Amino acid sequence: MKRKDLLRVCLQNLTRRKSRTFLTVLGVLIGCCSIVIMVSLGIGMKEAQDKTLAEMGDLTIITVSAPQGGRGKVKLDDALLRRLKGIPGIAAFTPKRSLEVESISLVAGTGRRYIADWTSVVGVDTGALEQMGYHLTEGTLPKHDNEVLVGQYLAYSFKDTLRPEGHNMIDRWAGNFDDNGKPIDPPPPFFDPLKGPMTMEIETQNGKITLPITPVGAVKEDYSKGSETSEGIMLNMADLRKLMEKTQGGRKKATAYDSVMVKVKSIDQVESVERELKTMGYATESMESIRRPMEKEARQKQLMLGGLGAISLFVAALGITNTMIMSISERTREIGVMKSLGCYVTDIRIMFLSEAGAIGLIGGLIGCVISFVASVVINLVSLGPSVENLIPAILGGEEVTRVSVIPPWLLLFAIVFSVFIGLGSGYYPANKAVRIPALEAIKTE
Repeated sequence: MKRKDLLRVCLQNLTRRKSRTFLTVLGVLIGCCSIVIMVSLGIGMKEAQDKTLAEMGDLTIITVSAPQGGRGKVKLDDALLRRLKGIPGIAAFTPKRSLEVESISLVAGTGRRYIADWTSVVGVDTGALEQMGYHLTEGTLPKHDNEVLVGQYLAYSFKDTLRPEGHNMIDRWAGNFDDNGKPIDPPPPFFDPLKGPMTMEIETQNGKITLPITPVGAVKEDYSKGSETSEGIMLNMADLRKLMEKTQGGRKKATAYDSVMVKVKSIDQVESVERELKTMGYATESMESIRRPMEKEARQKQLMLGGLGAISLFVAALGITNTMIMSISERTREIGVMKSLGCYVTDIRIMFLSEAGAIGLIGGLIGCVISFVASVVINLVSLGPSVENLIPAILGGEEVTRVSVIPPWLLLFAIVFSVFIGLGSGYYPANKAVRIPALEAIKTE
């Protein structure tokens, strides 16, 4: 039989018993909807978890520290930095060291108008900041001596001495939510650190040190990289060493860092790089210890939800098998006539498999359409039923957390799976049809 004839016979047989075909397709449709919706809810939970982790910081950052506070043989020094260059998977790294003194204050403006009573000063490799994933809200990276980066919210640490006490600082934490509970930007500070030079006043055991500095950029807040990105000052490691010599009265000490931050090329390589660093004797800290259990839990939930949906589809498969067996019983004489006319056994098998596959295909296609619409409705309910939320409910976004997420591969998988369920369900009835003897089939009324 030609393919065109097989298709025509297939459609004729499906429309011969419309009610039975409709109910069988309905079973596949419900099964397909179940598996797509269930899996989409699992993917939605995974997406929400990923966004939660992303808000906590960079997932590819490993903080390396020396055991016993650096008092043992394993130290954080330049020798370690050279060894890090040979470890596969590391994209960039930077040492970090804090300036530990009695107190550090900042002064700026005409007549010492703006004063910050306290801040933190950290030395880093400013040339590696871009590779490390630091982001600037404004300005550029330091290029000359005494040029520094300031934390995103350092300006809120300054008080305006010309204003009355109690009203000379802006509290960025007060009233930072609107009436609907959504976060809003804090009010602007009295002082912009990037508008001019400032002076760093350092109190040490050897006396007071004054250092003029020039802020050239503001770093976006990221606590995974350190609190100095919020309200501190970052300068080049070479400048920090010169400053530390002044605070120590000109004495030079062996270079030992407080920590080393390592940027890994991808999330999948974090575990292997962290294992290598621990083998070298260093203590490590990363988001991997949080991400792994959350990812495992999300995967288990996806499998559980997908399994529940698959049960409905397998139940539908039994309906297809039942429908095809009943169809064979009704068409036994037709099968005998086809065999008598010289029709190949393969053609008879393909004809019944085509009918079963067509039921799976139709049910899968309609089920995917209904699942997509249901997913959009679920997301609209969670985001708020409005026209503005329609596109975010479908495509998502950086600030949007969807309950149900249906990627294209899931729809394609559901359709292919439904077709295979149909073909698998029709395999036994098709083999049963081709084994009926021609003479016995013709005699059947």
